[in-house]
Amino acid sequence: MLEITGESDLTSALELACRAARAAGEILRENFGKAQKISYKGAIDLVTEVDKAAEARILPLLQQAYPAWRILAEESGPSGGRDSAYRWLVDPLDGTTNYAHGYPFSCVSIALEHRQPAGGKSEILLGVVYDPLREEMFSARKGNGAYLNGRRLRVSATAELGKSLLATGFPYDVRQNPGRSFEVFRRFVLGARAVRRDGSAALDLAYVAAGRFDGFWEEKLAPWDVAAGSILVKEAGGNVTSFEEEFTPYTGRILATNGYIHKVMQETMTPGQREPGSAA
Repeated sequence: MLEITGESDLTSALELACRAARAAGEILRENFGKAQKISYKGAIDLVTEVDKAAEARILPLLQQAYPAWRILAEESGPSGGRDSAYRWLVDPLDGTTNYAHGYPFSCVSIALEHRQPAGGKSEILLGVVYDPLREEMFSARKGNGAYLNGRRLRVSATAELGKSLLATGFPYDVRQNPGRSFEVFRRFVLGARAVRRDGSAALDLAYVAAGRFDGFWEEKLAPWDVAAGSILVKEAGGNVTSFEEEFTPYTGRILATNGYIHKVMQETMTPGQREPGSAA
């Protein structure tokens, strides 16, 4: 198949993504808690043998079904047909540091992107985020809603920052550039009910879609970190931007909320704004 021409084609692609995520999830589940052979992309950016094995399980499934489509995967980079308007974005193990330490918060993330011709905008058509340790499959396709194991998802109805549970993460270069990350984190710690930092952007976004978190922000992320999670939040009724700008998976920044607290989160992140909760 070279193009998606209808709902059935999109459904078939989503079903494939779910199968591929579950296949990779089996590897993650079987090896969780075992000693891992670890290599490093940076001082605190890990890669395990399980990352590579999970990706090696996913890619042949996608390639066999859609050989002309492109793939951008975290560990092996770009592959597939150069001219296709469709591209899979694959993270075989989001939350590698958690996984390597036996901390049970990680997932498989797969999204399908379609790029308009002549350098037009890209859009995410579908996404899946699979937590194999809890056997939770978050899935969404454009215009059809977001689901968790077949149950329809809706973002939370929390309308005040002070009553919100937020999530975030720090970039891998935080040791070299701590200033902005810590300042924004401090503002939200003071302004929100609580802030969590669990180490998997894809799963954090899925939790926003499920109403478990009211908002999530992070920067210096890769497209495979946020593509699937972004469509989950949108299809669950939330709002997604690249901080102040329109969202694309390639800006490296994301702010995802239930919609009600989006503006106040943007204001809190803006330098020079008054402290959240302070008198006007």
